Amino acid sequence: MYEYQYPRPAVTADVVVLSADKKEILLIRRKNDPYKGCWAFPGGFLNIDETLEQCARRELQEETSLVLADIHPVGTYSTVDRDPRGRVITTAYYTSVKKEDVNPKADDDAAEIGWFSLDSLPPLAFDHEEILADAILLVRN
Repeated sequence: MYEYQYPRPAVTADVVVLSADKKEILLIRRKNDPYKGCWAFPGGFLNIDETLEQCARRELQEETSLVLADIHPVGTYSTVDRDPRGRVITTAYYTSVKKEDVNPKADDDAAEIGWFSLDSLPPLAFDHEEILADAILLVRN
């Protein structure tokens, strides 16, 4: 068996879910540490047998019950200390939905779910404020 000589980072995918009018965002309240009780994007760790896009869709469905095929890349975030659990690199995606067409429900490691005005957001976990700023810039351009 080949032994890999370099440390391997963990990989995650996150999804920024905006309302169709781009005035609100769907967030989950984290059920587990780190940032237990804080608000964040739906997202989580990549399984060994899936692509990043599949991971993003799976995590979105597991945490919010939303099944959305239409996601777009925002960027990859690799600041060394972005996750207190260790070296974690994430790729973020965004999508927008008509709020009246969806009925999100908190599940898996999401304790709660809610829509928030982009004008009055709670503090966000990890580097999600940076990711959100990049997503908003992409959507508005």
